[in-house]
Amino acid sequence: MKAQNASAQETTGTIRVTIIKMIEQVAEEQGKTLPSLSDDAPLAGSHLDSLRIAIIVARLDDQLNLDSFTGANDIMPLITFGDFIRLHENAAA
Repeated sequence: MKAQNASAQETTGTIRVTIIKMIEQVAEEQGKTLPSLSDDAPLAGSHLDSLRIAIIVARLDDQLNLDSFTGANDIMPLITFGDFIRLHENAAA
């Protein structure tokens, strides 16, 4: 059981790092400066519009081999950066 929990935490941490790197990459490509990416930071204030968020989601789904918007995840509101992270963590679970 401990090994499963450690593996799940490692996967969660890896997903978080991958997401942060992808957001930073897309922001840099688009010439955008990002505010702090804390879990409670609103996505609306991130300088990333819906097109950029869609690019990030598509790239993450490809890179992580996920489909983030299947099942119950597709009704989850994405208000904060933490919500965005949890969407992908849940899809990987």
